[in-house]
Amino acid sequence: MIPLPATPKMPPVTTIRHGLTRRAALTAAGTVGLLLAVTGTAAAGHVPAVETVRDGDARSPEGQVNLTLPPPTGAHAIGTTSLHLVDHARQDPWTSSTRELMISVWYPSRSGEGHRRAPWLPPAASRLYKQQVGEQLRTSLDEVALPATHAGWNAPVAAGRRHPVVLFSPGYNSIRALNTALVEDLASRGYVVVTIDHTHEAPIVEFPHGRLELGRAPRDPEEDIARIMRVRRDDTRFVLDEITALNTGGNPDAGHRRLPRGLGGSLDLSRIGMFGHSLGGATAAEVMARDPRVLAGADLDGSIPGPVASTGLDRPFLLMSNATHGRDNDPTWEEFWGHLRGWRRELRLRDSGHQTYTDDAPLARQLIEALPLSPPVVAQLTERIGTIDAGRAVAAERAYLGSFFDLHLRHRDDHLLSGPSPRYPEITFVP
Repeated sequence: MIPLPATPKMPPVTTIRHGLTRRAALTAAGTVGLLLAVTGTAAAGHVPAVETVRDGDARSPEGQVNLTLPPPTGAHAIGTTSLHLVDHARQDPWTSSTRELMISVWYPSRSGEGHRRAPWLPPAASRLYKQQVGEQLRTSLDEVALPATHAGWNAPVAAGRRHPVVLFSPGYNSIRALNTALVEDLASRGYVVVTIDHTHEAPIVEFPHGRLELGRAPRDPEEDIARIMRVRRDDTRFVLDEITALNTGGNPDAGHRRLPRGLGGSLDLSRIGMFGHSLGGATAAEVMARDPRVLAGADLDGSIPGPVASTGLDRPFLLMSNATHGRDNDPTWEEFWGHLRGWRRELRLRDSGHQTYTDDAPLARQLIEALPLSPPVVAQLTERIGTIDAGRAVAAERAYLGSFFDLHLRHRDDHLLSGPSPRYPEITFVP
């Protein structure tokens, strides 16, 4: 869901340092006035009881609004778990403590039967989230049930093969669960997807036993963008090291909580990709520039404020933008494009907004239909998620993201990326 902006929308072109326009910097950061300092989605440090929801049922007979995510489209049932990681070699950049992270691992599972559906948010984060968003939407969310995921909590991993790995990094001032619809779909297609919260930059991260860590990084990433990008890159490379240890039989969880059966040894670490939304897309590019383990990357509507824009990459990279963003008005994309030496594509999603690439698209639309929101609130929400049908948007994003990783990690070409498709008229290929 998308809270209202805490600050007015900035004018489209104001020059700032690093050669970015103000619009480009905000798009890179994922702020654009879209997320509160304490909103977004949070990490599941443990699995609570899950509220019952029915896919596609916006309001129950009892009057409760049941939010849902679109079900994944792949052939596999899916499972998920979370890991609490501690990097003893690093001090947290925003505090004086040791750097801690929460990640989620999503994977093809044998069956979801007998395993509770993992929640989109655990209880403490859910309560804070609904309180803050309700205040911004000027309505109570007490009768709103946040969605369950489609993944079985700690379900056993599908046996018989190793699965390629895809990392995910969220936008600035956002949290890893906000892209669950895309992540679940990749897992259902046979990928292990590892999603990362960047602690203290993220507005909320829930650690085991209900401990919440809130955002401490600069509200405006322009203040310290180089530091933010360095922290994100180091977080991601540390996670890569930890899942490598996990794959050889270790348990990197700080509390040594039980891992799903079959998770160790199920990752094919010779086939790793990465994608991210907003600043997470820039993070994918920066990690690729520093770490050869990542073979292919995708940026969902984020500018590229780091040095990789000028150094470029020699591996495949996909750029996907909203309806008003692209190389023609983002100088970082234009520069980055010119330095990409491998496979490259730029795609544009018609009638979309910056947050169309997140779970905000389906969830905000459900809120608009179910709650008595004022016309100004509806207008601001619509500006952020666009006017595109949320189901069509999610379907197109899933199709092209899956096609990209299939092509470059599995060498399977469905030719969707060869040119425009009548199946997805919402996608424009930018020459």
